Amino acid sequence: MRVVRYLLGVFFVIAGANHFLSPDTYLEMMPSWIPLHGPAVFWSGVAEVVGGFALLVDRWKRFGCWWTIALLIAVFPANIQMAITPEEIPWVAERNFPDWLLWVRLLLQPLLMYLVWWSCDRPPLVRRPPAVDGEA
Repeated sequence: MRVVRYLLGVFFVIAGANHFLSPDTYLEMMPSWIPLHGPAVFWSGVAEVVGGFALLVDRWKRFGCWWTIALLIAVFPANIQMAITPEEIPWVAERNFPDWLLWVRLLLQPLLMYLVWWSCDRPPLVRRPPAVDGEA
């Protein structure tokens, strides 16, 4: 589980940094009803980096888990926008992604949420009984 959490942490740090390196990629897929596209892309990048780093630190893993799951929920409308109107997103249209692939990507988002939860916040499979007074 720890290896998966670390891989997810690195993934989210890189994905968040990409918001600053290629902001147009994210600006193009923003639904029109979301205000302030530039700040939304910036702050979602910050949120991904924060969540990714939190997943990398054992002490912050629970925070990172729920922060990252909330972030994945928050960015889901942009992924829906990409699946519904791929022709309106230049980098998607240029690469001519098959429609089915964009819809499968939507299904992967809940799977990613599950992996984040599984890797850092699920309860232990075996609970140790409480210590009885006088036992070590």
